[in-house]
Amino acid sequence: MRDSMLHRGPDSGGHFLSSEDGLAMGFRRLAIIDLSENGNQPMTSSCERYTTTYNGEIYNYKALRQVLEAEGRRFRSTSDTEVMLEGFSAWGIDKTLERMIGMFAIAVWDREKQQMTLIRDRLGIKPLYWGIINGSFFYGSELKTLRAKPGWDPTLDRNALTQYLRFNYVPDPLTIYEDVSKLPPGHKLEFRPRHEGSPRVTPYWSVNDAVDGPRQSYQDDAAIQKLDELLGDAVERRMVADVPLGVLLSGGIDSSVVAAMMQARSDRPIQSFTIGFDDAGYNEADQAAAVATHIGTDHTSLTLTGADARTLITNLADWYDEPFADSSSLPTYLVSKLAKDAVTVALSGDGGDEVFFGYNRYQAASAAWDRAENLPDPLRSALGHGLKSVSARQWDSLSNFIPKGSRPRMMGDKMHKIARILNSDDQISAYLSLVSHWQDPGKLTGGGTTLDPVFEASDRITDFTERMAYLDTLTYLPGDILTKVDRASMAVSLEARVPLLDHRVVEFAWTLPKNMKIRDGKSKWALRQVLYNYVPQELMERPKAGFAIPLAAWLRGPLRDWAEELLNQKRLKGQGLLAPGPIRAAWDDHQAGRGNHAEPLWNILMFQAWYDRWILNTP
Repeated sequence: MRDSMLHRGPDSGGHFLSSEDGLAMGFRRLAIIDLSENGNQPMTSSCERYTTTYNGEIYNYKALRQVLEAEGRRFRSTSDTEVMLEGFSAWGIDKTLERMIGMFAIAVWDREKQQMTLIRDRLGIKPLYWGIINGSFFYGSELKTLRAKPGWDPTLDRNALTQYLRFNYVPDPLTIYEDVSKLPPGHKLEFRPRHEGSPRVTPYWSVNDAVDGPRQSYQDDAAIQKLDELLGDAVERRMVADVPLGVLLSGGIDSSVVAAMMQARSDRPIQSFTIGFDDAGYNEADQAAAVATHIGTDHTSLTLTGADARTLITNLADWYDEPFADSSSLPTYLVSKLAKDAVTVALSGDGGDEVFFGYNRYQAASAAWDRAENLPDPLRSALGHGLKSVSARQWDSLSNFIPKGSRPRMMGDKMHKIARILNSDDQISAYLSLVSHWQDPGKLTGGGTTLDPVFEASDRITDFTERMAYLDTLTYLPGDILTKVDRASMAVSLEARVPLLDHRVVEFAWTLPKNMKIRDGKSKWALRQVLYNYVPQELMERPKAGFAIPLAAWLRGPLRDWAEELLNQKRLKGQGLLAPGPIRAAWDDHQAGRGNHAEPLWNILMFQAWYDRWILNTP
């Protein structure tokens, strides 16, 4: 089980066995802090009560160590793992968690209580799976480590498949298997195997506290200065390592502010890395290079082609363990591989869109919904159906009559999204219409639930923009963005750190009124003002593009034969899991150019590739 994740920890492998406790713990180490054997895991506290396997970093471990030393604790290593364990011994697990700033998936055995505790970081940067299989409790950082357990015959979860078809990922606490769960972000699990009862899963931190708190009346300058200080501290803490580190730079607002703050805190050029595309409509490598030149990084870039993508695709099911269909996982893997050639740790700008309201739909959908609410139902419905009756291809053709500087990208896709909002009954159905890759996934699977209690809990948030950002923070961020980054980076043994998701930054951002995130039609207003302290505004003034690949064209070109094989009607029917009709119709429409169905088709293709790897070819 341990060595199935060699890629996550190529530097050493250890285990802890206790037949007396009925316990086995295994660990693969990627050495970042204290490269000596003193930092190896599993590690046991000096009092011998706690033993841990822990993936991640505690960024304030030096400050915590000073407090512990003042209280009389002594250390045999310089690792953050030992600081965490001695904290557990001195203050208890809960009190230590409150003090920790970091990303982590922790398993800690309490010998005195005979209790296993699993802990996942507040925002879900690091993954953690668990299950009770054939009467035994198992946990791991990836599903493949549980698949390595002898005697487990996993069963596909139909509800999880239906959720996947909607969201492009399987949301927590579900996994694609019935027997295994994801521990949600900000939660801990406590299990005492020698006592009756199931594992107890409870939250120890929730973004709800920040979301439900009052918005503060900051003066602009004071808010920007506070954010600059917080972000600067978050970046500086994540620059602590005993190995080389760099930054993943796309050229957008988020990665640029991280790169600029890193460079400002370094006495020599930091190393920055970016991926470009051979399709000019998607290529942002020149923008990244311009930012790198201005702030003075040592910059490296690489171009991803459709042929490259075809070569990489066969590995996706191995990297992700369960169906996962964010197509930007391909460039994320390549930029991670590019960085790994030079560094072991890389900072990234992920999380900025959720924290500072950066997605285009936050403004467009909110404006469309506000207008739709004021229209009589018959008129709303007529407008929605009217916009939908014009094909996406026709809308794209009409956009050619709009001046080039004002022409919206993928106009047909945007107009159809507006149509879905007009035809929605409430904010939740409007939100789901925007984030769903198949609008009615139950028709493909023959049923299955697709709603989570978090959607109902969001009713207390009346502002639609804030509600979308809140839901994204709890679902899309850990389920898609952070999963993509963790698996793609760890596949090449690169540690990715995300300073914009320092929980102190997230909590502060929710105290800001909405007009400090969106102002005069510009997203991420406060974050932009911080960036302009380092990079000229004119260098950053361009439409938001996102980290996307030219998937629609690739599916009609270099990926067509591969996709056709996976979407074969006889094959789909024989599997008995997905209805072939809607899938084949979307594929035929896409190939004929009658519409752009690249995203929903990629969703099916990634499930098929996963099914081939993990069901048909059981390891």
